[in-house]
Amino acid sequence: MIPLDTRNAPMHEGPEMSASPYNPPCGGLPPQTALMTGRAVFTEAYAVIPKGVMSDIVTSVLPFWEKTRAWMLSRPLSGFSETFAQYLMEVAPGGGSARPEPDPEAEGVLFVVEGTPSLTLDGRESALRPGAYAYLAPGATWSLRNAGAEPARFHWIRKAYERVPGVDAPESFLAHESEIEPAPMPGTDGAWATTRFVASDDVRHDMHVNLVTFRPGASIPFEETHVMEHGLFVLEGKAVYKLNRDWVEVEAGDFMWLRAFCPQACYAGGPGPFRYLLYKDVNRHAALKPRGGAR
Repeated sequence: MIPLDTRNAPMHEGPEMSASPYNPPCGGLPPQTALMTGRAVFTEAYAVIPKGVMSDIVTSVLPFWEKTRAWMLSRPLSGFSETFAQYLMEVAPGGGSARPEPDPEAEGVLFVVEGTPSLTLDGRESALRPGAYAYLAPGATWSLRNAGAEPARFHWIRKAYERVPGVDAPESFLAHESEIEPAPMPGTDGAWATTRFVASDDVRHDMHVNLVTFRPGASIPFEETHVMEHGLFVLEGKAVYKLNRDWVEVEAGDFMWLRAFCPQACYAGGPGPFRYLLYKDVNRHAALKPRGGAR
């Protein structure tokens, strides 16, 4: 069981007041005096959803979730993400769900950024805290409640699991980022490192959700161009990111979507570490027919 974190931070009041190192959403609504032009970008190759647009009026409510709202950051959609959906969930005290996942073939990852939700997974109850990671296997039985005095906030990444004959589906598991030693990228002396919750060569898993950390001044020193689709939520710091043909500035609280083969590079330019939660689809052949039917 992951123990409860007894050091609950007070409920934040604005983007600069969050005590969480994982930058949960703050909601609210900008004043009428604010400029409407910001950093939001949506293109055929990438999207940037800045923290400032994650206001109260763009949240969704979900069936069978009580006292809960969600910021939907990505969803399978023509011209947008193809393999995954990502939500930022906010569960008020006393809220939660006994029927959270409507799709029996969905797998999921929860990553807690604030509060102390209680997760019951395959009959076992565990108290989570910020930095907790839960992999929810396809068909897993789970529920979540917030018995704490403050809102619980977490990322929920969902994907339709791609079964392979002869390969077993993975089991559900819980972890915490503090238990895992970040793996440095070769030749970087630890300036660029990845916290991996699943072994890269474990072909049972068809998605990875990792934490990536750059020290100030570190970079991705070439334009990555690859088959994996990405969702990146910036947890800490700031950087300039090369996305397709554009350089964009991003900071803690921002979300980026990168379609497959979108060129990407970055330079961590802040005074502190630059960290993000990274989704990518992995370990499967390229589909030669549309899902659900023949060409």
